This record gives sequence, structure tokens and C-alpha cells, in this order.
Amino acid sequence: MTTKPTQTASTAQTAQTAQTASKQTAPEHTGQPSGLPSVAVIGLGNLGRALASAYLDHGHRTIVWNRSPAKADDLVSRGAIRAATAAEAIAAADLVIVCVLDYDKARQILTPAADALRGRTLINVTSGTPEPARELAAWATEQGAGYLDGAVYAVPQTIGTPDAFVLYSGSSAVFATYREQLDLLGAPTFVGTDPGLASLYDISLLSGMYGMFAGFFQSVAVADSARIKATDITSLLVPWLNAAAAALPGFAAEIDSGDYATETSNLDINAVGLANMLTATEAQGIGVELLAPLQTLFESQIAQGHGAQSLARAIESLRAGR
Repeated sequence: MTTKPTQTASTAQTAQTAQTASKQTAPEHTGQPSGLPSVAVIGLGNLGRALASAYLDHGHRTIVWNRSPAKADDLVSRGAIRAATAAEAIAAADLVIVCVLDYDKARQILTPAADALRGRTLINVTSGTPEPARELAAWATEQGAGYLDGAVYAVPQTIGTPDAFVLYSGSSAVFATYREQLDLLGAPTFVGTDPGLASLYDISLLSGMYGMFAGFFQSVAVADSARIKATDITSLLVPWLNAAAAALPGFAAEIDSGDYATETSNLDINAVGLANMLTATEAQGIGVELLAPLQTLFESQIAQGHGAQSLARAIESLRAGR
């Protein structure tokens, strides 16, 4: 990796002044004496502050920038260096992590700083969709920067713990070079060289999460219709869902193989069961908008003659819409 020539702050400033709140300019791009790469974090929301904190905790020279400078105060008090502009933060670092609201905001921040990106490595963990990720990767490459797109699976409090993991796509060389630094945020997994893949994985995983939430809301609404407390039904629902999740790897194997033969719970059985549930739910005065689409998938497959096959075959009705 190449870097720009050293960029110094005003000779009138001391290193101590460079770490105070309002009088800082970008520090020299020299890295740590230990050889650790310097890191800039652009965007200091809850997640961005947690990312910067992880690098501070592990001895990295950490430069931070946010449109609202006060969000950096705590980090600066712990040794982070506040840059006056995003361009200064980028110019002072080897590794640049962007964590903002969306890709539009990322481009708005990065475009004026394009010249500073040459020779740097850009890792974008902003949530988004595949095509904007590909566009940002192409733009970053044009500026002479290495690029990874990332999807973070952690709440800020779990960054850097075994409960966190992050998916990355884009440059395999960047992933290999900065693997040690990526480990500090959560278990890193490289999912492919297409920069849009991390976002696609993200959409897929979040779909499962929101589907679970939909089932939870339906469960609580049905219980509430009989004045059963949400906490009471949830204490039973969580272990039931954990047990049910054990079926997912088997379903996944069926989907990958295309072999939906089963001797257990087939589509015919589940369609009858779900239809009864929907009828009973409506009788309780509760809407069925969350679960009725699943019944439609079941019925579509049964109408095609697949009622004796596995419940997993419902995915074929979704695939048919592609």
C-alpha cells in the first residue's frame, strides 16, 4: 500500500494542541511507533463511536470526524485526534472507516475529499443496497483507494466481542492486509469480490430477522386478545423458536439440492394447520396480514401438485417471481 507524503499540522501547534477540541488540524500521517496503521473513523453515531473506541483501546492512532464535532468529545478525551474536515481525517490515516446514515451521505462527505483518498484504504460499513455499494466501490477505485464494503452484525456495546461479526465484500487484497484490524471490530468474513455482496447478505439476513419480528408481533397480538401478557407468551415463545430454528439447516439443504421429498411435515399438513390458525386469529378480532402471504405460498405449491413435499418448497413460489 502506498501513502501520501507526510502532511504536518502548523508548526505552531504541539501534539497536545492537536488533540484538543477546537484548535486541531490533521496530524502527521506517521502511524504508531509500533507499526500499527492509523485509522480514521468518519461518522460518529452510536456505531461509529464504538468502532473508534475499539481502535483506541488497541493502541491505534485514531482520527475522528463528524459533522457535529461535539460527538467526538469523549473520544478526544481518551486520546483520539479530532480532524477539522473529513479530508483532513482521511489524509492523516492509512485505514478510513465510513459509518454514516446511507450511501448518499457517504458520497456527499467523500466527494470533496477525493484527492485525499489516493493511497488510502476505504471501508464503508454504512447500511445500504448492492448497487450503491458497487457504485461507491468503483468511484473509490477511480480515486486510487482500496475498498471494502461491510455489514455489521452487532449493537454498539458488543463491538469487539465474540457476539459481533462483520461481513465484507470487495477487494480480497484489502481484506487480507487489514485482517488484524478487522478482527478488532468483530469476527470478519469475506463473502466475495463483488462489492455489493455484503449488502445482499445483509438484506437476506435482515429479512429473516424481520420475519421473526412479524411472527412475534402476531403471537403477542393473539395472546393479548385473551388478556395474556406479552411477557408471559414471550417466555414460552423464545424456547419454542430456538427449537424450531433447528429445522432451518435441513430446509436449506433441501433448497440447495432441489430435493423436497419428505416423510414428515409436508405442505398439505402445514397448509391445513395455518389455515386453521388464520381462521382462529380472525375470530379473535386480530388481523392476519402478517401470516396470510405464507398461506398463499403454500396453496400455490399445492395447486401445482407438490402438497406431499417439504414445507421448504414454498421458496419455489418466491423464485417464480424473479
